[in-house]
Amino acid sequence: MRDTLPLLDLTEFPPLRRDRLDTLQVNLGYKCNMKCVHCHVAAGPHRTEMMDRQTLALIPRVLQARGIGTLDLTGGAPEMHSGFRALVREARKLGVKVIDRCNLTILLEPGHEDLAAFLAENRVEIVASLPCYAMENVDKQRGKGSFDKSIVALQQLNALGYGKPGSGLMLNLVYNPQGPSLPPPQDELEAAYRRELHGHFGIEFNRLFALANMPIKRFGDYLISKRQFHDYMKLLKNNFSADNLASVMCKNLISVDWQGYLYDCDFNQQLGLPLAGEGRPHLESLLREDYVGCPIRVAGHCHGCTAGQGSSCGGALDHKESS
Repeated sequence: MRDTLPLLDLTEFPPLRRDRLDTLQVNLGYKCNMKCVHCHVAAGPHRTEMMDRQTLALIPRVLQARGIGTLDLTGGAPEMHSGFRALVREARKLGVKVIDRCNLTILLEPGHEDLAAFLAENRVEIVASLPCYAMENVDKQRGKGSFDKSIVALQQLNALGYGKPGSGLMLNLVYNPQGPSLPPPQDELEAAYRRELHGHFGIEFNRLFALANMPIKRFGDYLISKRQFHDYMKLLKNNFSADNLASVMCKNLISVDWQGYLYDCDFNQQLGLPLAGEGRPHLESLLREDYVGCPIRVAGHCHGCTAGQGSSCGGALDHKESS
């Protein structure tokens, strides 16, 4: 987001360097059936940016060339890309774990009625956005009726075995705070989610990831409109924990945008901060080099991943290995 980028760059952050690449996170496009307040991508039904076939075809080649173990698909709603299912199948044939960052309501959209069964058949791990277990809070962030749709989708996934002990079908939920605050302790919140969702709806899941909202794009606009941007940045910086630096996902992950350009993380992607390298590194360059040891581009927003318990795409950092 252009308006906030200069402000973000004013905040110093410790230098980081890349370790071995084990996750390729790919944004297939910004088109989404929802328009959530906290979305750092500013996705929505009106967005038309989608990855082309030529770039899509590079992904399996890169996975194989670099020996990457995890393909993390995001958007928008990644499932709305016409090549989503073919890509999932190709990755699974290579023995790669596939993560689908799912908004849940997409499972109920016309034309996607068999999506849940497809995900189960291909043993895709689902990371599902459910910013609260209370209807009022979810509908406030994601739109009226989204909570009820999410519950139906979760019940559908449970019926297929997702979140059930011994099934091997992983269903993880994502919590986001309602506003400019840090998420509460992940374990305590996870217990509350289990109690409320199972008690009222019979829903089971594997883990809850508590993520801090990033002060960029749509949420950044919200903070600026409420004159809370500087206070939120101060909150993140004041809660910085150096212990979290060793586990941030950017050290082992590369983010790919819908055009195939490379970034250290999804947040840098939205801020237009490309992966360090000559020119503007593209997905094709991963066929030739792995970028191990290269510096990670950091700025003030990185405090969002290191404040308190720390959080990134995988939730509180002390739970990274078990999630």
